Amino acid sequence: MAHGHHRSSYRQPRTVADLTRENVQAMRKLEQLAVTKRSAADRIAEFVARFCGSITFVWIHALVFGFWIGWNVLPRLPHFDPYPFTFLTLVVSLEAIFLSSFILISQNYEMRVTERRSQLDLQINLLAEQENTKILQILDRMSRKMGLTEEDDPEIAVLEQATRPETLARQIEDALREHSGQPPLHRDKNGASP
Repeated sequence: MAHGHHRSSYRQPRTVADLTRENVQAMRKLEQLAVTKRSAADRIAEFVARFCGSITFVWIHALVFGFWIGWNVLPRLPHFDPYPFTFLTLVVSLEAIFLSSFILISQNYEMRVTERRSQLDLQINLLAEQENTKILQILDRMSRKMGLTEEDDPEIAVLEQATRPETLARQIEDALREHSGQPPLHRDKNGASP
């Protein structure tokens, strides 16, 4: 009974705004699921990368470096790191190493999330393509049965065939190779690219 209730409550929009809202909520749930599965290292790296990409980070560094350099060049002050500021150079170099590591960790996480989204998009697109193929086949049969189609339409016959992702991938690869002046890798029995 719960399954029937779920089915009746899902995707029952009254307006386009309702449909958009449901889609946004579904994507938000997927994002929240991805966020809750992050490791501690991913969360720390994201926080550091976000902070380092802010104007606050720039102003803090401008103030610290300005104070550091000013203190070490003004007369009558004890210079703990005189020109050429060797210690400051060491601190900045170490900071750059750690910041770049945090940013790379954050980018790796974002890449994994993007890859999951791409996989989801691919699955939805393949499902939609299969549904469209089935609809075309049903419509073709209906039109033949009702006598609305007098002759075979080769375009419909081609569109009714199931799309094979591996064939499309080979065709894209061959098209890219031909565009760059290289011969295609895959050829059919007649010597033409599939």
